[in-house]
Amino acid sequence: MATTLQILDAQGGKVADCEISDNWIERQRGEQAVHECVVAFLARIRAGTASTKTRSEVRGGGRKPYRQKGTGRARAGSIRSPLWRGGGRIFGPKPRSFQRRVNRKVQRLALRRTFTERLDEGAVILLDQLTLNEPKTREMCRLLQTVGAGDDALIIVAELNENVCLAARNLPGVEVMPVGAVNPYWLLLFKKIVLTRSALEQLGARLAVQEKKTP
Repeated sequence: MATTLQILDAQGGKVADCEISDNWIERQRGEQAVHECVVAFLARIRAGTASTKTRSEVRGGGRKPYRQKGTGRARAGSIRSPLWRGGGRIFGPKPRSFQRRVNRKVQRLALRRTFTERLDEGAVILLDQLTLNEPKTREMCRLLQTVGAGDDALIIVAELNENVCLAARNLPGVEVMPVGAVNPYWLLLFKKIVLTRSALEQLGARLAVQEKKTP
């Protein structure tokens, strides 16, 4: 059974109803897929630039610091030893990539499952269109409050609009994003998801279940 969303205008009034296709909905499976995609996304944005020096990379220490016997201290051969202050580090971090690969079908399943959960929560707000005459933050705040999105919302658009981006960039809890950049992490991060009718059509193309081709 298809889910129905109300299409709102800029004044918060109902314009029409929009039915969400069953091909965009997934309630039976996909929890593990969502987990994998979120972990992979967070891993991908890690810099991976942490670096420490091993004892072979620390400068100095070529001479034995003191004689082997007679001092009462433990024997030492180099001040670069990890046991010494300022020495090298054992198994310290080195620059690396944390990137993980996720199958394309798994990504689609995760996106479909996440979108379905947000739909069931009533967190998705559908607008007929999103246009601002001026790039004013107060205009964006007024619009979000009018449609019930509050101050914590992900705005998904078919194409980035300069006025919309400028009006939202000073709001710490609001993010404007094109359809192509949406993933399960962003859908889960915000309390409300605001998208236009044209953006929903493009998102639906990404969500739709691919039918198997018969030979």
